[in-house]
Amino acid sequence: MQEQFALGSFPNVRMRRLRLSPQIRRLVAEVELAPSHLVLPLFVRPGRAVRQPIASMPGHFQISPELAAEEACEAERLGLGGVLLFGIPESKDPMGSAALRESGIIPQAIRACKEAASNLLVITDLCFCEYTSHGHCGVLGSLKEPERTAVDNDATLTQLGYQAVVHARAGADMIAPSGMMDGMVGAIRHALDTAGFAYVPIMSYAAKYASALYGPFRQAAECAPQFGDRRGYQMDPQASAAQALREVALDLGEGADIIMVKPALFYLDIIRLVRDHFPGVPLAAYNVSGEYSMLKAATQLGWLDEKSVALEALCSIRRAGANILITYWAKEVAHWLS
Repeated sequence: MQEQFALGSFPNVRMRRLRLSPQIRRLVAEVELAPSHLVLPLFVRPGRAVRQPIASMPGHFQISPELAAEEACEAERLGLGGVLLFGIPESKDPMGSAALRESGIIPQAIRACKEAASNLLVITDLCFCEYTSHGHCGVLGSLKEPERTAVDNDATLTQLGYQAVVHARAGADMIAPSGMMDGMVGAIRHALDTAGFAYVPIMSYAAKYASALYGPFRQAAECAPQFGDRRGYQMDPQASAAQALREVALDLGEGADIIMVKPALFYLDIIRLVRDHFPGVPLAAYNVSGEYSMLKAATQLGWLDEKSVALEALCSIRRAGANILITYWAKEVAHWLS
C-alpha cells in the first residue's frame, strides 16, 4: 500500500523552507550519526611494535597487541561504540588449533585492550578462516571433491563453542560469530552459558553474503580460501530476500542478541527488510573492506571528497535501519563529527 501524503501545492508549500539554513536542517534531521553508533575493526598479529600496512586498505594496519591497546584507548577517547578484533596467528593448521588457545592472539589482544580501555566494548570475531591452513571457516570433511567447500558443519559447532569460551575467559564483552554455520548461535550460546558466561551477548553475522567485496579483508586477515570458495555456507547474492529473513529468525530463535547484515551498501534493501520485520531487535551492518577501499581509492584520485562520501554512505546505512555500523572509517568519522 502506498503511503499517503498531505496534499498541497506551490506557492503555499515550499519544501525549501526546511532546507535553507543549517539550523533548520539540523532541527528536522531524522538520521543521526554519532560516534557511539560506530565499531572499529582491528587486525591483530603476534609480536611487538608491529604495524604492517594493508596495501588494499589505506590507513589500516596489522598491529601487535600493545598497539591494539593504543587503538582501543583512542577509540574510547573518541566515544566509539567499540572495537571488533580479528586475529592472525603465528601458525595455521587444518583444524585451526591456534584459535582455541588461551594464550592465542585474540585472548592477548582482548586482555591488552581491556587493560588499556576498561570502558570500551571489546567484540571478538568468532570464526576459523584466519586460523586454518585451508582458509575455510570450519573443520573440513571429505576432500574428495576439492572444488566444493567441504566444511563439516556439525563438527565445527563444538569448536566454535570452545573458541567462544576462550574469548569470554579473556574478557571479551561480546562474541560475533561470522562463519554462517547452521546452528552456530545455539551452540555458542550453550557453551557460554555452561561455562558461566550467560550474560555475554552474541552479535551474529546472520545474513552474510558470499560477496565479491571481501578481497581487501582477506588480504588484511590472511584468510583467503586455498581451494573452492565459501558459497556453500555464506548466502548467495542471488538468493531471495526472504532467505535472509529466515536466517535472521533462526539466529534469534537460537539466542542471538544482535543480528548483522553484511555487506552493507550493496545490501541496503536487506537491512531495510530486516528492520521492518524485526523492529525491536538491535541491527548491525558491516560496511565491508571492498566498500571502504573503492571509495577510498576514488578519494585518493581526487574524484570524490572523502569526508562527504563517507558520511553520506554511513548515513544511508543508518537510514536503511541499522543501529550499529561496523566501519573502517570509524575514527575519521568521530573526528569529523566532533
